[in-house]
Amino acid sequence: MNIGEAARLSGVSAKMVRHYEGLGLLPRVARTDSGYRQYGETDVHTLRFIKRARDLGFSMEEIGELVGLWQNRRRASASVRRIAQKHAEELAQRIAQMQEMQQTLQHLIHCCHGDERPECPILEELAK
Repeated sequence: MNIGEAARLSGVSAKMVRHYEGLGLLPRVARTDSGYRQYGETDVHTLRFIKRARDLGFSMEEIGELVGLWQNRRRASASVRRIAQKHAEELAQRIAQMQEMQQTLQHLIHCCHGDERPECPILEELAK
């Protein structure tokens, strides 16, 4: 199948298919005599795997590791778990930081009169 069909079936844009191929996440695919890429079901399956990993917020580096582990039937699941655990911990840290930002903003919004006066605690906090 051509790149457009592979993109459609995997839910990834053709631009991203080329990008993933360039990063080495997708192996080099066969080409027709006229130079068009030809993808198979295995390639589409790999693209779906990459898309799902991206949807879960894994970095490209992590996805590269996960694809390699996924394709290696002799892998240790502990390696996969280590990557997922590290990512989950990073997500928890980012969530905590975002919750703290939200609480700060909510407090500043509450303190702001939101009227015609020039005094604004939101701007004052940002200017610190």
